[in-house]
Amino acid sequence: MVKSEIISKIFSDKIHRKIKKSELEKIINIILNTIIEEIKNKKATEIRKYFRFYPKKIKARIVRNPRTGEKIPSEEKLSIGFKMTKELKEKINENRTTN
Repeated sequence: MVKSEIISKIFSDKIHRKIKKSELEKIINIILNTIIEEIKNKKATEIRKYFRFYPKKIKARIVRNPRTGEKIPSEEKLSIGFKMTKELKEKINENRTTN
């Protein structure tokens, strides 16, 4: 599901009709941009009872170009880590049968 589909689903099913679709899109963009800014500032963002995004450092290392075999140094990078809560994990896995 992509962002536009999420907005359409929320707009059609879940919210009051006085909120415009464009306003809903602005709200979602603010949430996403807030998470991104906090990761850039090396801080975690948590939505209680659901999940947590946190900055994850990828160390600098030597990588190999598969075509030429040339060794190239890669720089240290910042990535996003994701951890779901126990409650979310239970919701996702409820009503599943074990094989």
